Amino acid sequence: MASLRCSYLLLRPSFFRNSNRTLCRSVTQEVTGGRRRLTWLTLHRYSTQNIAPEKPSSVGLADELLAAKIQAEPQERRTEEGGEEGQSSEKEQQEKEKTWRTLKYSFIAFGVMVTGMSGVLIWSWGSPNMDMEGNPIPDEFVSMPVIQQYLYRTWRGMHDMNKMIQEPSREKLLPDPLKEPYIQPPYTLVLELRDVLVHPEWTYETGWRFKKRPGVEFLLHHCAPPLFEIVIYTTEQGFTAFPLIDHLDPNGYVWYRLFKDTTRYVEGKHVKDLTCLNRDLSKVICVDWDSDAVSCPRNHLKLERWDGNMTDQSLLELGFMLRTIAESEVSDVREVIDYYRTFDSPLAAFRENHRKAQEQEMVLSQKAEEERQSKTFTSSWTSSFLRRR
Repeated sequence: MASLRCSYLLLRPSFFRNSNRTLCRSVTQEVTGGRRRLTWLTLHRYSTQNIAPEKPSSVGLADELLAAKIQAEPQERRTEEGGEEGQSSEKEQQEKEKTWRTLKYSFIAFGVMVTGMSGVLIWSWGSPNMDMEGNPIPDEFVSMPVIQQYLYRTWRGMHDMNKMIQEPSREKLLPDPLKEPYIQPPYTLVLELRDVLVHPEWTYETGWRFKKRPGVEFLLHHCAPPLFEIVIYTTEQGFTAFPLIDHLDPNGYVWYRLFKDTTRYVEGKHVKDLTCLNRDLSKVICVDWDSDAVSCPRNHLKLERWDGNMTDQSLLELGFMLRTIAESEVSDVREVIDYYRTFDSPLAAFRENHRKAQEQEMVLSQKAEEERQSKTFTSSWTSSFLRRR
């Protein structure tokens, strides 16, 4: 019956008059041999309008292949780009994993190294001191548990190491002044070595060399005992400065030599602590180009830093100035240094004052000579006048 209905619908005139497509579905149910069979009939939509006959296509086989190739290229490019992106992301992931693995192993190695060094440090510094027979020497930590003893001794050792680096190696840097019948100079002259007496230079041909400043021999000779007790106090290491001093002072004018271990480490800089010299500061003159390297500013006589110029004459003028101070028997050299600190160049100020003093001395000597000549003339005239009578 369903098939007959569908056929009836197809034969109706109104069906063909409709220009739209029509869909017809028929369901047939049959029972055969106890089985149910379901049959579907579908009529697709179609147009009743007249269809013009197709014209033969003018596109050739080459054009069709070209068009197919053009359509296939974007797809291949997208496929290649997708593959490259996948490979790059995979490489980045591998690099990240490699970096993380290296960082992890580095931290592990660093931790093991720090732990090992800490253990060695605690074992070496935390062990008790031994006497000549190998027995432990009792200290203030002997009553504590063993682990606590080692930790406290290690802390004390670290404190002592820090103190040794920051403070001078001893409380008295110089021995006590000499007693009679030995001669103890009344004044102490402290000289910096680097850029005051010598200047370091480096070249590819020679490496490091030290240039001697003009007038070093003159300065040491004119300030030698019995006027000054000369001390070289430098921030250089002993193994560097010792042979230099031997070369600069073959006559032995320098009595004492103090190196970097005798300085005080303050705010990242080595400072010469004049209070540890075991000398009266009213008789101490420290010559240096760096004002921050001297603990007592009133005892610091600033000298221009020498840059290696061989025409420099500063040490000659310094020798005259120091000898004048010593021969004048100044009771407190800090007063003289305070006066010359007000000038930009103490040596230039001393040179000018010395010139004025010489002029005054010449004037006074001329006046004295004139007075002497006047007295001689008067006495001779008086004696001749008396003889005539």
